[in-house]
Amino acid sequence: MERMTRWFAPWLLMVVTLVSAQAAQARDLPDFTQLVKQAAPGVVNISTTSTVSASDGMYGQQDIPEIFRRFFGDQMPPMPGGPLGQGDEERKSLGSGFVIRKDGYILTNAHVVKDADEIMVRLNDRRELPAKLVGSDARTDVALLKVDANDLPTLKIGDSDSLEAGEWVAAIGSPFGFDHSVTAGIVSAINRTLPSETYVPFIQTDVAINPGNSGGPLFNLDGEVVGINSQIYTRSGGFMGLSFAVPISVAMNVADQLRTEGHVSRGWLGVVIQPVSKDLAESFGLDGTNGALVSDVSDDSPAQKAGLKAGDVILSAGGSAIDDSTALPRLIGQVAPGDKVELQVLRDGDKRQIDVTVGDWPEDTAADGSPSSKSSGDQTQLGIAISDLNEQEKQQLDLDKGALVRRVDPRGAAAAAGIQPGDVIVSFDQKPVDSADQLIDAVKKADDDRAIPVRIVREGNSLFVALRLKSDK
Repeated sequence: MERMTRWFAPWLLMVVTLVSAQAAQARDLPDFTQLVKQAAPGVVNISTTSTVSASDGMYGQQDIPEIFRRFFGDQMPPMPGGPLGQGDEERKSLGSGFVIRKDGYILTNAHVVKDADEIMVRLNDRRELPAKLVGSDARTDVALLKVDANDLPTLKIGDSDSLEAGEWVAAIGSPFGFDHSVTAGIVSAINRTLPSETYVPFIQTDVAINPGNSGGPLFNLDGEVVGINSQIYTRSGGFMGLSFAVPISVAMNVADQLRTEGHVSRGWLGVVIQPVSKDLAESFGLDGTNGALVSDVSDDSPAQKAGLKAGDVILSAGGSAIDDSTALPRLIGQVAPGDKVELQVLRDGDKRQIDVTVGDWPEDTAADGSPSSKSSGDQTQLGIAISDLNEQEKQQLDLDKGALVRRVDPRGAAAAAGIQPGDVIVSFDQKPVDSADQLIDAVKKADDDRAIPVRIVREGNSLFVALRLKSDK
């Protein structure tokens, strides 16, 4: 018996130690029970109805972009509705939102309510109320709604600027229509810049997010809203461990402007910028690849009036260092039009200070500060945004004419043919392309469902691609 006791005692001690360690670890993990009880009443379900032409169709799963995708409505099939025009369909979709004022103001994503004919909000107490769209801002993906109600439960607004990677966060929303579902995780990174989303410093998390969560709140452990869940990274169409939220500081600034002014004003310099590569840094005499290289200055812009030139490297704005070129649009966008901002600029190897009176962002200006690109006709046909070559681009590319490809829709015919941003289309269907307008006209006149030879110039090399237009008839 004594021998058995000596043999059993170490094992018993090991089991007790393991159980104690697990219990201690469980105590260290956050408990979201109280957070959910307090916050859930302020989270709402949003359903929209919109009428679309049958030729527009719905995105099939094969059409959903593989990489970054807003996760609202992608998997909702078209649903029949009331009397519609011949060939029209009624589309119903679901999303999330949350109450920010007791008198009925609700925040959500702009893409949740885009093109909606009817918006319905279902509260936590199961009341369903029609909502009015006060305004939306596509650049930040923020929309403000108003319902006719008073004394609604509101959520506490937190400080997204103080978030740090590794913090616990939680989301409440309606994935696949299962309203008030709770998921939790940590902040994976802050100040993320996504493709074509240069204005928003996204919060990256590993919180499980799926279609229907879009527009819902992201909470810190104090139960305060620190973000609006907006996008996911996916190759499968579902959650893969990477989700992105609009910081609440950005969202509330937009909401306040929409409520008081009806639109959003943001600062504008009027420059086209690019990253500073290692070779460019060496050529400009920089120690590192920080800063934003000015590749073009718009005529009659605040930048031109202040004396900025192509070839300047902007190192800081308003005292904030530009570690990456994508930070400059965000910093300038936060400056009120009419206010001055001090830029530290490297020119010809010397650093200098330039004061710029910031302008109001024009509607015909792209997100990167360049002149607005022209759509190449129906996006279902070609799926690119183009513009004419400016004088500097003509010199850099050694071309007199052509249509410069600014952006490419990954679902479009151009992407399928291998056309990339930065390509210059110089001929279409064996006919020269002198301008963006000429290409748009050529696309409109082209026959569908046949391969069309397109000659492009890429990095100084000329090549042909075969492009097959998608019929939209």
